[in-house]
Amino acid sequence: MNHHTRPRTPIRPFHAIAALVVLALVVVPAASAPQDPMANRLTLDLYPRVEGVGSPSISPDGATILYTRSFVDMQNDERRTELWMMNADGSRKRKLMDGSSPNWSPDGTRIAYVAEGEPSGAQIFIRWMDDLFSEPSQITNLTESPGGIRWSPDGTQIAFTMLVPPTQEEWKINIPVAKPPGAEWTEAPNIVDKAVYRRDRRGFIDDGKTHLFVVSADGGTYRQVSEGDYNFGSPRWSPDGSTLYFSGLLEEDAEYQWRESEVYAMAVETGAVTRLTDHRGPDSGPVPSPDGSLIAFTGNDYTEQTYTERQMYVMNADGSGRRSLTPNLDRSPGILDWAADASGVYFTVSEHGTRNLYFVPLDPQEGEARKVTDGNHQLSVTGITDDGVAVGTLSSYHRPSEVVTFDVTNPTDITFLTDHNGPLFADLELGEVEEIWYKSVDDFDIQGWVIKPPDFDPSRKYPLMLAIHGGPHGMYGVGFNLGWQNHAANDYVVLYTNPRGSSGYGTDFGNAINRAYPGKDFDDLMKGVDTVIADGYIDERNMYVYGCSGGGVLTAWVVGHTDRFAAASSNCPVINWLSFVGTTDGIGWYRNFDNMPWEDAGEYLQRSPLMYVGNVTTPTMLMTGVNDLRTPISQTEEFYAALKVLRVPTAMIRFNDEWHGTTSNPSNFLRTQLYLRHWFERHMSDDAAPKLLQRMMETDSGQR
Repeated sequence: MNHHTRPRTPIRPFHAIAALVVLALVVVPAASAPQDPMANRLTLDLYPRVEGVGSPSISPDGATILYTRSFVDMQNDERRTELWMMNADGSRKRKLMDGSSPNWSPDGTRIAYVAEGEPSGAQIFIRWMDDLFSEPSQITNLTESPGGIRWSPDGTQIAFTMLVPPTQEEWKINIPVAKPPGAEWTEAPNIVDKAVYRRDRRGFIDDGKTHLFVVSADGGTYRQVSEGDYNFGSPRWSPDGSTLYFSGLLEEDAEYQWRESEVYAMAVETGAVTRLTDHRGPDSGPVPSPDGSLIAFTGNDYTEQTYTERQMYVMNADGSGRRSLTPNLDRSPGILDWAADASGVYFTVSEHGTRNLYFVPLDPQEGEARKVTDGNHQLSVTGITDDGVAVGTLSSYHRPSEVVTFDVTNPTDITFLTDHNGPLFADLELGEVEEIWYKSVDDFDIQGWVIKPPDFDPSRKYPLMLAIHGGPHGMYGVGFNLGWQNHAANDYVVLYTNPRGSSGYGTDFGNAINRAYPGKDFDDLMKGVDTVIADGYIDERNMYVYGCSGGGVLTAWVVGHTDRFAAASSNCPVINWLSFVGTTDGIGWYRNFDNMPWEDAGEYLQRSPLMYVGNVTTPTMLMTGVNDLRTPISQTEEFYAALKVLRVPTAMIRFNDEWHGTTSNPSNFLRTQLYLRHWFERHMSDDAAPKLLQRMMETDSGQR
């Protein structure tokens, strides 16, 4: 272990500190009371007022933009989404209706969208845009939620994806005893005989597969147009409407490989399917060119490595002539959209915490992929008109996502069309964000960011929170983060980094933890902590660490390898790889190791935080959703039980109505923020805790 000497502070009863705070409040005369230290800070009572803005869709004539606004609904403990519209210059914003996933018809006369329908569940609706006072028409009566809706080029049909539950006809049995009238028999068993895709509290279950469907835009019976035992991605129509392109893996093509898929073409009239790619690896996301002669898609060669940056390919419509357009980019292309003249393809790239728009010409003589926009922001482009006007959303350190537009020929002039959070944020002082780079072991360059509290005083000593991302091939970025800004508002310095294994830095960087996780990513995190400490404003007695999923794994690993943190919270973690790989919701995790566990369990145990629990002295809380399928709560229970046996201070918080994570419901987001700070401040040194606890009680008590 790395032993960093610091005084151990005994746990103080929370009610005793609260009593001191109350006493202090009683004896201070009202006339001389100091100014509220939390004034103009992002306190949790403001959380329900922060809106989400997304999914902008521009009309074919470029005159109107649809987008979604989402709101926190504390009454029903959920987020509610509405469809809004505005002129292309941002004027005349008005609500259309409740719903999501807006999609213009090719002629701009109608929109398709998804909303709650009759008799229940998400359904596809159509609304005519020339009569906004008319009622929209529900055109489906689905049993499962639709996704990836796409208009046919002539506007007569809509393609979409939907989950098809398993029928298990081959297991149909006839019980020879009739069920008596009114009898209550035990529910029939769930039969699983396919590859494991999901697990719930009942054990392994087979949910079914996502397939492609087509429905008339006027409503009527929808029909399934794909078959097989595999999931299929969102469809794209050929320009003439005769063909649907999609990716997946048909049963007749499958030797089950969890990282493989192909691109297919299906004749809409006959249902005949043609495989267009024959490539060992994941090919997906086909997008036909404007004249239908070419298809762009993404993919990479099959590899046993856990991380590989994808490339963008182009091929003829019959599948011939495949070639890479981005052989030297070493970054994964995002959304694809052809230029109107088919001269090349637009796409987004996430790198170094940012996301920007790129363009790659079809003709290699015209150069390689290049940046169109170049900013310290996270830009998601959702559409580009034939005239080259791009629409999307943009987020930065201090600004949640808002709708933006720009001309691709003048990309430095990005115009914000919405500012729905502006009035709220105008009165707030947010924590300043500083980007840092530092050297780690093996001469790796690691990027991170530091959020400092408002009214930051470099001569003071502040407690530190180290946040670790999941994935583990995830990427922290420069977009707005309400949770971290709220921690900073409570006088914490927040450090978040992208250690080796993170995406957005190339294949070699992302693959550096292949069959070595956790490992030297721990060193990357500790070097980041050392870098911030060197600036002189961190209270080394009061440093804390937390993360969920892959971040929960590394948090549990951290406390087993150093005692420098005063407390930790390992959320939705993997604690024991040996038991995890057989209980998680997929079988692909075996590929993270050289051998199957029954062949050689040593590597599984070597990488398991459970094997280092004997080193743990750091008070460690665990927070996990009871419905978690990816990192089942049994993993949390293993670590909790071990810490209890060792008499290490611990607590297990089991979040109800949560799957993978603890913040999907608004009330649980509030609880996660407060439980985290409560645990850390229970283990804070005496001279630091009362002030922070007082602030938490004064500003957040109404949300408990």
